[in-house]
Amino acid sequence: MNRRTVIGGLFAAASVPALSACAGGITSLDGEGAAAGGGSGSSKSGITIGTANFTENQVLGYLYAAVLEAAGVKTKVRPNLGTREIVIPALRGGDIDLLPEYQGALLTYLDPKATATEEGEMQNDLAIALPAGLQVLPYGTAEDADAFVVTRETARTYGLTSLADLKKQNGRLVIGAAPEVKTRRVGAVGIKDVYGVEFKEFKSLDSSGPLVKGALKKGDVDVANMFTTDTDILANDWVVLTDPENLIPGQHIVPLIADRKADSTVRKALARLGNVLTTEQLTELNRQVDKDKKDPEDVADAYAKQHGLAK
Repeated sequence: MNRRTVIGGLFAAASVPALSACAGGITSLDGEGAAAGGGSGSSKSGITIGTANFTENQVLGYLYAAVLEAAGVKTKVRPNLGTREIVIPALRGGDIDLLPEYQGALLTYLDPKATATEEGEMQNDLAIALPAGLQVLPYGTAEDADAFVVTRETARTYGLTSLADLKKQNGRLVIGAAPEVKTRRVGAVGIKDVYGVEFKEFKSLDSSGPLVKGALKKGDVDVANMFTTDTDILANDWVVLTDPENLIPGQHIVPLIADRKADSTVRKALARLGNVLTTEQLTELNRQVDKDKKDPEDVADAYAKQHGLAK
């Protein structure tokens, strides 16, 4: 890559045990146990951006890099690192400095009992729930929420329009999702608690990716956890089950950053991106990567230049 350094996405398998072995949950992706530090809030030495292991988060990571580079901040990107159980300890531990996050999902991760669903309330609750040394910057216009999806045929066969309707088929339907969804409130746990739904089986697949989509198409799963910005939902005429009890919170994109790097240059650059990027535009960027097979960094750079966010 010509203007920023990209460090390999999936780190060596040998480092994984170190992640789970640390009692405090904070460790180094490089296995060196870097400690979290407050610092003076300066980006002069550069910023390392990490991303989760799905397309959209990678695109967002490169968008962050593009606007920060345009503001004079040197960046490195570590894409495709994994789930929150990996990337947030990495952020606290100093391996990365910045993450693209989602309001509701992050709040639920930090506080499983959280009930806030309105954007402003969630932002306040996040500020309280975050560990020392981390902060969320202002959330952006774009939003991407979790969705539970069925095929049109399944919806007709079982009379499904909402998550509540799944209870009528208790013990009959198979759900497919990323492994962590099995134990998350915005997932199988919450669907059971809020809607009284019991699934026949939970199949561990991926996050709105080829595995869960393929399983839904083949009929290997009846319900799939996907993201609302996934263009395959509309392309396949799949049905997003409504959420009458508001189990799924709002999911505006929000930068999660270490205090040590959160200076005014970074704040202004990311706020500018947040004000420009819309949900529809983010959906289109996802399509370019997933359908047109374009590189996430190239897609992000082109968008930033097109919208005056980078030269």
